[in-house]
Amino acid sequence: MSLHSTSRHFIPPAFGIEGNGRIGNPLTIPSVVQIKPKTTACQNKYCLKYLYSELFATAIEDAIIAYRILAESNSEMRIQKTLSDMPILLAKKYSVEQPAFADELDSIDANNLKCTSYKLNKLNNDRLLFSDILIATYLGLSLLENWKALADRNNDHASIERNRLNLIEEEAKNRNNLRELMKQYRQQRNHIKSVTYDTNVVIEHLKSQVEDSAINAEARSRYMDGWQRARTEQHVQMINDVEASPTNSIEYYKHRMDSEQRVHHEIELLLNIKIGEILAKVESWMNKYDADMEKIELKIQHKQNEHQKIFDKRVELEETLEKHQKLMQNWQKFKDDREEARLFEEKMNNAAVTVQSWWRGLLVRLELGPYKPVNKPVKPAEKKKKTK
Repeated sequence: MSLHSTSRHFIPPAFGIEGNGRIGNPLTIPSVVQIKPKTTACQNKYCLKYLYSELFATAIEDAIIAYRILAESNSEMRIQKTLSDMPILLAKKYSVEQPAFADELDSIDANNLKCTSYKLNKLNNDRLLFSDILIATYLGLSLLENWKALADRNNDHASIERNRLNLIEEEAKNRNNLRELMKQYRQQRNHIKSVTYDTNVVIEHLKSQVEDSAINAEARSRYMDGWQRARTEQHVQMINDVEASPTNSIEYYKHRMDSEQRVHHEIELLLNIKIGEILAKVESWMNKYDADMEKIELKIQHKQNEHQKIFDKRVELEETLEKHQKLMQNWQKFKDDREEARLFEEKMNNAAVTVQSWWRGLLVRLELGPYKPVNKPVKPAEKKKKTK
């Protein structure tokens, strides 16, 4: 079944190994193996010679193919695994948001550790671990000629075992501490129980004393109540005997006072009735007085209105008369001024005529102005004769 003789870097196609180092596990859950650059023998203590590395790679290749055939033929386990992982597969199919960081312990029920799904998960994880180790070792031997991947996985497993041992030791120490603490707790509980028992005994004793005291107090209270009642009745009887005559006198005067009060109330009621009748008459007379006063005030108001109208008319007539008088005075003054102006104008005209006549006479007499004589030219005598 060796296929390594045909190619040095043959990768089983059933595992889906491509050039980028992606590996498909037998249960269809892929994992990634990082392929580092090839190193020389002096640089890596895990390197082997070419022949040894190829021989080991061929053996591991045959084991991987056989393991894959075995895993693929176990269809029942694959079906059960698929059914157990159905919620997760459905969530991934329908793109349901998953938590970014999921703790494996969150999905484990401590009361149901023998569940079939837990066993399937454990078996699947063991197979995946074995498959990843074989594939990583095969790739290291085929491509890098070293078995560093196997050593790293072994170291990781050893560190995990050491951590597990440390946890076991810590658990043992914690168990011892828990045992000591439980021992101290039991001692403390026993001490508390003893103290509680003593305290309960004291409390019971006190309760019995309280009950006895209550019974005695109740009996004493009944005796004291009877004694006080008898003593009270005795004193009341003595007081009644002493105060009998004053009480009778008080009752007599009380009845008399009641009768006096009744007579007083009846007289007061009669007086109130009379006062009510008088007040009713006074009210009627007051109403009549108010009505008469309203009528008189209404008449006075009418008279005042008439007087106001007459007064307003008189004032208006006086104002009109005053205006007429002013108009007449103004007209008379205008006539006087006009006559005075006419007389003044006539006087001035007469004076002007007189002055003009005097001036003209003066000019004529003195031959001045237009009345100045004109020198006539002298005509020759002959002409005079001819003309004659």
